[in-house]
Amino acid sequence: MPTKITASHNGPLRIEGDFEILDPSGKAFGLAGRTAISLCRCGLSANKPFCDGSHRRVEFSDQVTARDLPPPAPKV
Repeated sequence: MPTKITASHNGPLRIEGDFEILDPSGKAFGLAGRTAISLCRCGLSANKPFCDGSHRRVEFSDQVTARDLPPPAPKV
């Protein structure tokens, strides 16, 4: 299954499919076979980078609308 990432209004990023998540040193998080997880966007999760629902408690607010990004800057 291809990876799908869905940004939620006022909530996390939901990742579904075949993926792995690495820490800054390149070590993979053990996902215990999960094929769907949510990543924190509010910055207040006690289980970062994973969502623990803190966005609801603090009433995190951020509406998401799809848009086109500008072309990447040329590599120098």
